[in-house]
Amino acid sequence: MNAQESKSRLVITGGRVVTPFRVLGPGTVTVEEGKIVSVAEGAAHIGDEGNIVHAEGLTVAPGFIDSHVHGAMGHDTMDATPAAIEGMARFFARHGVTSFLPTTLTASRGATLAAIKNVTHCIEQGSAGAEILGIHLEGPYLSPEKGGAQPPSYIRPADPEEYAAFFQAGPVRLITLAPEIPENRRLIPYAVARGAAVAVGHSAATYAEVLEAVSLGLSQATHTFNAMGGLHHQQPGTAGAVLSCDDIFAQVIVDFIHIHPAIVKVLARAKGPGRLALITDAIRAAGMPDGIYDLGGQAVTVKDGEARLSTGGLAGSTLTMDRAVRNVMNAAGLSLSEALTMATITPAHSIGVADRKGSLEPGKDADLILLDAELQVTLTMVRGKVVYQAEERAGAAKAWRGVESAV
Repeated sequence: MNAQESKSRLVITGGRVVTPFRVLGPGTVTVEEGKIVSVAEGAAHIGDEGNIVHAEGLTVAPGFIDSHVHGAMGHDTMDATPAAIEGMARFFARHGVTSFLPTTLTASRGATLAAIKNVTHCIEQGSAGAEILGIHLEGPYLSPEKGGAQPPSYIRPADPEEYAAFFQAGPVRLITLAPEIPENRRLIPYAVARGAAVAVGHSAATYAEVLEAVSLGLSQATHTFNAMGGLHHQQPGTAGAVLSCDDIFAQVIVDFIHIHPAIVKVLARAKGPGRLALITDAIRAAGMPDGIYDLGGQAVTVKDGEARLSTGGLAGSTLTMDRAVRNVMNAAGLSLSEALTMATITPAHSIGVADRKGSLEPGKDADLILLDAELQVTLTMVRGKVVYQAEERAGAAKAWRGVESAV
């Protein structure tokens, strides 16, 4: 190996590696030019020179992917400013997220276009935190009956001229809609043909209407059980279709506020790790103290981390992805490998990026995290670049310094 090759290579060794398809303990992950080139059993027998991360006592895992998140640290996607998206990206990286979809709220055409264009600009500029994979449009094509915290005055049927403008403005990766509305159904094949996944959400669709939407290309459910038609043993409804249809990826907010731990367990058993995707649905209050925050012009009161409108209805969350992983393990009795699947490769498949994201495999982006014994994030790496490391690790080993600029 020549000097230049050595400089461009990073070796992470000595930790337990959860890919999440297999567990290597210890294992070694080798990164070159922002890509994973090998994942091997055993610790590497190398000296302290070069770009080495000694991960003894830690777990090396794929970075989390949050496909449904509105904001954090006082910022929101609808602020439509680079500072907002960058602030969100940095905060998410601290909690193990290596890529995400900034998510809109139901709003006017102008406000939605501004948010999409801003996300597009931020993708072009790059981020010093988690990578932006595109945008998630949560609305405006929802059911007024199941609006939840979506501003009701802006909920409307899908208009072809309007959604064409949305898709032209930037990379729409996911769109949530209510498929029982005829105009909205026509959007499904349009979106899928342009590389976007479509989710049923904020919907009162019947079981049959959901399955019809699946035949048109719908493949996800937005925050399962929340703001959707419930389950009845004679009328399966929206939730029944989501639980029983193997073609649907089910998003879930595991904060024990949106759904009870017992229902988390039921959902995990019904869908399995390969079809259940952890999300946060976090709003600008995430990472902030209790208080009153704005959500689409509505006042949201956050108390003990719980976000509610003045009506008492839930209004997003203050959840982080690392906590969601710990919560789903506790609620459903899952292994770390199973829980990581729900936070990594499953969301990657659900939005069509599993060819390069979501697992530790040769050829994929070097998006990975290190977790301590309590499953707290100690380091986050995006495409081979360290974007976060916990303060207590900052001076722990000389090998941790210089990694960001070298890879």
